[in-house]
Amino acid sequence: MKQTNKLKKSINLILLLFVCIPAFSMHIMEGYLPVNWAVIWSLAFLPVLLVGLNRVKALIAETPEKRMILAMVVAFAFVLSSLKLPSVTGSSSHATGMGFGTALVGPASMAVVGTVVLLFQVFLLAHGGITTLGANAFAMAFAGPIVTFLVYRLFKKTGASMRVSFFFAAVLGNLFTYLVTSIQLALAHPDASSGVMGAFVKFIGIFGVTQVPVAIVEGLLSVMVINVLINNDFIKENDLFSFNSFNRLRKRKIAHEIK
Repeated sequence: MKQTNKLKKSINLILLLFVCIPAFSMHIMEGYLPVNWAVIWSLAFLPVLLVGLNRVKALIAETPEKRMILAMVVAFAFVLSSLKLPSVTGSSSHATGMGFGTALVGPASMAVVGTVVLLFQVFLLAHGGITTLGANAFAMAFAGPIVTFLVYRLFKKTGASMRVSFFFAAVLGNLFTYLVTSIQLALAHPDASSGVMGAFVKFIGIFGVTQVPVAIVEGLLSVMVINVLINNDFIKENDLFSFNSFNRLRKRKIAHEIK
């Protein structure tokens, strides 16, 4: 009990250190995408969401206690992505919280986590939109976590420590989310003179000024929280970004079928 209270206090303290000033959001707002692009991105994200739902079901079926971890990941991502930093260019930037979740439940499950977080933001904070949910989820709940996972694996193969690998994974996953969002906006609203590429440069320039430091802060924060969880024996370092639990579930199913 004391260990659990200590863990909660440590995480709350870390989050309080990074409270930012509210501002306008970077998520694509309701009605900003033409209907055709809203449909395209929604259809593109749909199979990813279905895979994520199957993954979440597998996690819970294997270990019901995973529900607590999933709830914690949703809460962390919701709080972190709701704290926005005003941009000098008139827009704003914020962390995504997807890197932390990817480390605990894997990139596939983050499709569900990210969708839930985005829906909370739509209905509770008027942040994003329903028609743009597919586009926002594709960038934040699919592209970001996939890059986070791949970067972590790449750094680990080079012999980097868990903390260094996770830091760069969280940072680059955050930045890639904004890169995809800029591509989405450029495709939907190409510049009259320079076309899609010109619009992309403008959008990425708007986000880039503040997003680079925000991504670094998210990387540091994610490493700090993971350290707290590991030091309190809540998780093990070897379980980060691991599919071992899913493999064990499959083996148990096969053994059951043989019997």
